[in-house]
Amino acid sequence: MKKLILPILLGFIAVIAFASGSKTYTEIIPNPEGKNYIYRITLKDKAETPFSLSEPEKFLSLKSIERRRRQGLAIDSTDLPVSPAYLRQIQRHGVEVVGVSKWNNTVLVRSENRQRLEHLQRLPFVSKTLKVWESLDSIPAPLGRDYIEPKFQSWDTVSGKYYGDGQAQIESLDGVRLHDAGFRGKGMTIAVIDAGFMNVDKIKAFNNVNIIGSHNFVVPSPSSIYKQMDHGTKVLSTMAMNQPNIFVGTAPDAGYLLLRSEDYGSENIVEEDYWAEAAEFADSVGVDIISSSLSYHHFDDPFVNHHYYEQDGVTALISRTASMLAAKGIICVNSAGNDGMGSWKKIGFPADARDILTVGAVTYQGLNSPFSSVGPTADGRVKPDVMAIGSSTSVVSGSGSIQHDNGTSFSCPTLAGMVACLWQALPNKTARQIVDIVRESGNNVEHPDNIYGFGTPDFWKAYQIGLGR
Repeated sequence: MKKLILPILLGFIAVIAFASGSKTYTEIIPNPEGKNYIYRITLKDKAETPFSLSEPEKFLSLKSIERRRRQGLAIDSTDLPVSPAYLRQIQRHGVEVVGVSKWNNTVLVRSENRQRLEHLQRLPFVSKTLKVWESLDSIPAPLGRDYIEPKFQSWDTVSGKYYGDGQAQIESLDGVRLHDAGFRGKGMTIAVIDAGFMNVDKIKAFNNVNIIGSHNFVVPSPSSIYKQMDHGTKVLSTMAMNQPNIFVGTAPDAGYLLLRSEDYGSENIVEEDYWAEAAEFADSVGVDIISSSLSYHHFDDPFVNHHYYEQDGVTALISRTASMLAAKGIICVNSAGNDGMGSWKKIGFPADARDILTVGAVTYQGLNSPFSSVGPTADGRVKPDVMAIGSSTSVVSGSGSIQHDNGTSFSCPTLAGMVACLWQALPNKTARQIVDIVRESGNNVEHPDNIYGFGTPDFWKAYQIGLGR
């Protein structure tokens, strides 16, 4: 089953991988990279490291250090970089290091020689190895960028509504009053981890969005995160769009870091490693919130498929990473997944993570969207945590036009934007405290369940709860 970051097409329309993207693949070509493999190498320790917890400024930004200090959080051994000495020894075996996760103490290595990769298991500092990616002999040739609409059309203007097409989305979360009080996300940084942000660099409507940087973690790396896949474009627009009377998102004054971890050409567990790298990068540069509309459970290699019993927030690498974010002072907001009508039905990974906000989807009438994945986790925690509009959500596509799409992919960032506004309003709260307050403001808080979670949050109510503590 393909990844569930897709909007859902209801009725009798089949869901096709990355149906949210405006482009399709029409030609199959030989893989220019040739045959090669990527293995995850798990290390036993961080011996021989030149880094010290007493000098965190050598591996964390001042903003990241200050975020921890403000929340009373310790910098610990997971923050130390992977041992450079171990990396050098690995490279001496003729393999390429293409990724590193310090929190998981893992290394991604690539080679066309599979036996050479498997021999790394014999190194004394290696705990285990796992094949996480194998190149295909042939791949689809992606088409170029979408045509870009030069501007919004006159019919896009919604007379008398400041938020335009985004009005109902923010009103359903009672977010207008928070904005009117001056809390629109200013000073907050949101990392968006996604598949691609087609034409965000070209669409004029994004010109006034504060994009503070971008990075790609997928191997092999394309030249730009802006050339293919507009799923991230749509996700970003729900928060960042700032076109009054046309479309205003839930956090128009926030800063955005655009990170690509999703390889949309295949479905391999290495994408969890890429996600972990992106999360650690976001932490190291000092972001406040991660919005992730990604969900995994089945892969092209069935040997690494996930199982229900793994949904404890710590077994899967991606979930273990997400569960660490609050301890680093970051709020993770992740989509629940779109499996409610499929055979899996449950939330995906890392939606099972602890101390995050897993977001399901509701209609404009507040009813659960039938595709929205359900809980609980394997260890009995309520999931999803909260809900937001995910059926016919207003988004800006890679062509620069306003569309209406379905999926927890869009309920997630809509809510993440409001979390940024709330945290701006309550700057002395910790990540965990904000997560708890958001849950408490839900309209199902008296009887949380595994369809609605704690319900749809009321962010003005959340603000009042926070002021009272």
